[in-house]
Amino acid sequence: MEARLAGLARPLLASGAVRVLGLAALCAAYLQGGLNKLVDLPGAMAEMAHFGLAPAAPFAAAVIVLELGASALILSGVLRWLGALALCGFTLLATLLALRFWEMPDGPARVMAANAFFEHLGLAGGFLLVACWDLRERAPGEPRLIAHRTAR
Repeated sequence: MEARLAGLARPLLASGAVRVLGLAALCAAYLQGGLNKLVDLPGAMAEMAHFGLAPAAPFAAAVIVLELGASALILSGVLRWLGALALCGFTLLATLLALRFWEMPDGPARVMAANAFFEHLGLAGGFLLVACWDLRERAPGEPRLIAHRTAR
């Protein structure tokens, strides 16, 4: 039964268009966040200061470069694994910094922060899987294209 279901799903899920859509969806928050910070540098610096990151300007610049640069690596396929690991690590650090639900009093805000914390863990896990998939699926020296082979 599993092989039959996989045979039905494989043509759709193995397509380049679905792969690009999935990678774009995974990077969407980082593209949006990086672009928003880029066009609103004072807001980006205020966000860094809010989380106790000083000096705020270099931290804001680093976050912008990381969010946009790692997303570009993932979407282009060039060093995709490295971009995915960078966003995995960034997501884990930012989540531990911003969503400290265990320090909050009981109530709706704590529940929402806990939900967001675990959603972000899932997002980091997705990036980790992209890195694993990218390194496993491609032989050393093979071009890093978005639509790479799907079968061995």
